[in-house]
Amino acid sequence: MRLILISLTFCLTFFISFNANSKLGFVGIGVSNIEKSTKFYQEILGLEIIGTYDNVIVDNADGSESYLNEVVLGYKDKPGTLLVLMNWPKDEKEYDGDNVKIVFEVEDAKAVMKKIENAGGKIDRYALPHYTIDGLVGLGRDLDNYVVEIIQWKVD
Repeated sequence: MRLILISLTFCLTFFISFNANSKLGFVGIGVSNIEKSTKFYQEILGLEIIGTYDNVIVDNADGSESYLNEVVLGYKDKPGTLLVLMNWPKDEKEYDGDNVKIVFEVEDAKAVMKKIENAGGKIDRYALPHYTIDGLVGLGRDLDNYVVEIIQWKVD
């Protein structure tokens, strides 16, 4: 029994120390039109292009190759997780983000929700107070149906 406890303690310590040194750097989503999606996130959330990559060769598990285009978006003056828009121009892919959510913290949630709507995105829930946070939460959808959650923390 003592050996099991020592082993569990070692495993837990290893797991905690491993995660403490981890950081989420990028979130990637597949998009049907990389130019339109780039414009959407630039205009709605003010994201800037950090980098673009065309015809990146991806080695598939079956030995074949795919070609991928990417646009990396973020805020140049603020460190944080970057959004990677991905498109496979030569593959027939279905781009539908029904089970994906991207969350952004903003200063004016109602204004951002209006921008989503004006850009052709759907609105699932306008920015309203929500019991889970002390602030506003809105749920919209981008051009590929990904849920874009907008959070505005309470302003004092």
